[in-house]
Amino acid sequence: MITGRQIRAARALLNWKQEMLAERALVALTALKRLESERGLRVNEATRDQVRRALETAGVLFIDSDRGRGAMLLNEAPIQPKAKTPRVRS
Repeated sequence: MITGRQIRAARALLNWKQEMLAERALVALTALKRLESERGLRVNEATRDQVRRALETAGVLFIDSDRGRGAMLLNEAPIQPKAKTPRVRS
């Protein structure tokens, strides 16, 4: 089970704000805030799973070993090309 600390670390690696992660994971922002809280607030396991899958899809690997827990970025998320704006001829 991933922790709030791991989720915050993963967001930092991706340079994502909470709003972006909530959107990518298809969860409510308030649910994500509860999940990242240090106070151990209850969160639906489906929410935790959706957040984990969104971060893993973006290239994050969650680590859980006898030496501790963490998150690492396996590869950088692909850069989305900017949409070309049509030129207006005058």
